[in-house]
Amino acid sequence: MAVGTLTALPVPPPRKIDSRVARGAMVLAPIAAVPLAALAGVIVYGGHALGLPALAVAGLAIGAVALASRGLHLDGLADTADGLGASYDRDRALEIMRRGDSGPTGVATLVLILIVQCGALSAGDAVTAVIGVLTGRCVLSLCCARGVPSARPEGLGATVAGSVPISLAALVFLLAAAASAAAPGLPWWRGPIAVTAGYAAAAFLLWRCTRRLGGITGDVLGACVEVATAAALLASV
Repeated sequence: MAVGTLTALPVPPPRKIDSRVARGAMVLAPIAAVPLAALAGVIVYGGHALGLPALAVAGLAIGAVALASRGLHLDGLADTADGLGASYDRDRALEIMRRGDSGPTGVATLVLILIVQCGALSAGDAVTAVIGVLTGRCVLSLCCARGVPSARPEGLGATVAGSVPISLAALVFLLAAAASAAAPGLPWWRGPIAVTAGYAAAAFLLWRCTRRLGGITGDVLGACVEVATAAALLASV
């Protein structure tokens, strides 16, 4: 479920999706995203080795990750921004998010986040790319922690909402911070700060969406991934 949802890799779907499968998918999200992180790291390393412009290399890496994840999270970011910016009426906001098209608020948010991601990555290296991509997927366990409701009775949000015990979500964060402390080429503290920044950005957006929409949707999860990725990239350079 994690690989099939978060990447474009062709894998068979799970035989059934229950709370155990949903919990496992959200906890294993960063492991499922390792191929995406490796892809971004290889592109950045190769681009720098060839002497290509740093911003162009960053754009190629971010674009490759988006392509390899079917643009799922970027679509969620745009839809969430449109919903939050359209109306304080919860039902109308959710209806706008469901439509699938992007309005001015969604497009502007998408462009700004991509500018931040590419600008930050252009000042970093392959390790920066890996930390950013994986942190963005680590926060999914936070977004699906116990106590976080679903905004709708159906959809991806309803399947995974509240499926992860808080202790398990905290463990994912601690493991991510500890692993990033050992990242080569960075001071030991830089990686944990980047992971913490990603979590903080996702937590703020999660709080905002829960307050406005009544819970999470698949779009909100995607938005949290992209916002966390941008914050982690910024904090790691």
